[in-house]
Amino acid sequence: MDSLAESVDKISATMYWPWAICLLFGVAIFFTFRSGFVQVRRIREAFSTMVASQQAGAGGALSPFQAFMMGLGSTIGVGNIAGVAAAIITGGPGALFWIWCYGFFGMAVKFGEAALGLKYRIAKGEQTLAGPMYYLRDGLGSPALAWVYAFVAGIACLLTTPFTQPNSIAIVIDSQFKKAGMDLGTFNVAGADLRTMRLVVGVILAVLAWAVCIGGVKSIGRVLEKLSPFKVGFYLLGGVAVIAINIGNLPAVLHDVFTEAFSLRPIAGATVGGFMGTVMGQALRLGLARGAYANEAGYGTAAVVYGVAKSDRPEQQGLNAVMEVFIITFITSTISALTVLLTGVWKLDGMESSAAVAEAFNTTIPTAGGWMVAFSVLLFGYTALVGWSFYGEQFLEYLFGRRIVMPYRWLYCLLVPIGAVAKVDLVWAWGDILNGAQVFPNLIGIVGLSGIVAKFAFAPKVDNAAKS
Repeated sequence: MDSLAESVDKISATMYWPWAICLLFGVAIFFTFRSGFVQVRRIREAFSTMVASQQAGAGGALSPFQAFMMGLGSTIGVGNIAGVAAAIITGGPGALFWIWCYGFFGMAVKFGEAALGLKYRIAKGEQTLAGPMYYLRDGLGSPALAWVYAFVAGIACLLTTPFTQPNSIAIVIDSQFKKAGMDLGTFNVAGADLRTMRLVVGVILAVLAWAVCIGGVKSIGRVLEKLSPFKVGFYLLGGVAVIAINIGNLPAVLHDVFTEAFSLRPIAGATVGGFMGTVMGQALRLGLARGAYANEAGYGTAAVVYGVAKSDRPEQQGLNAVMEVFIITFITSTISALTVLLTGVWKLDGMESSAAVAEAFNTTIPTAGGWMVAFSVLLFGYTALVGWSFYGEQFLEYLFGRRIVMPYRWLYCLLVPIGAVAKVDLVWAWGDILNGAQVFPNLIGIVGLSGIVAKFAFAPKVDNAAKS
């Protein structure tokens, strides 16, 4: 198992850095200029699109608000807690600067993905089909690239999300129960000791996911419409309390965030030399990687969820996507980073993923704080789990037709308990490999169609009132 984990981690490191991450960041900067800084120029308008009315006569499966909440719920997963915390623990305070940096430029990318997703969607009876494969095929004129994207992204959905989300949920819940003296111990499988509580959590999650996923997009949309605002508000409440209580440390922390983001000081004991062996190199790599993982700008998922909205205004859905990245980067991810930095938890030995944020909350709000994070991780992970199930469904249906949908839903849910007990490093490295492979065909498509995106970026102001 250790040799497998090392091999997967090595492939992940090679694929995700520098190729995928540098390409993502470069395209994000390109789109920012190509769109005339749409994320700045139209930010006030973007705020109003969050509560846009359903447009009468427009096709689609979800109201614009439901699509926005589904996009938000699917993207705000444990990567916003576990992934961000891991970036800070390994990459230091400077990683937060690069998370912010990718979030700012990534808003323009997600604007383009969402707008193209709506423009090139396919109406098929009562069903709406959307995703990068349609703008790759019908917009870019490349059926081969569309097939490659759908295949890689479909496999990524099936073999990434049912592992990463349950894994972090199980870790933090197991950690909290263990602290409370309710340790269920371990069991042995093929010579590996696995945590019993994590398996229990995985089974419960699988049942809860099945109850929603089996009903398809409308069922998922109804659930995420209610859970998404609640989970953000709940996490915001706890995070602001931790930050406020430790506010005296904020000036020093912000100083470290900005200075270490550009520090060329060598890392003691670094296994790599040159730039990557410096504080800045480590912060840059992990900040951009976890920033991209947290907001998914460049992955193409925005095209799926915003493409099924009941709207005929691509720019409206693009602005919703801008707000999604804004909330993810500058609210949820920032809360996760600041809590572990302000409390000093990131310097402690043995801290990993979501458990580090739970410890940060615990140091400020004893006992209750850790449970707040555990509950937040549960909500974040669960909503991402059910949202991504629809993404994978769309990708695989493009390849194999409608007959694949029901078997896929069952298999997706059955993989959840395995993800809950898997080794954390292996889970995240495997996720990086598949997500890294997914971005390449998508970025080719959106760059090739950037002229169309620019037209949407400079389109007249969106009328958010319902059409009669």
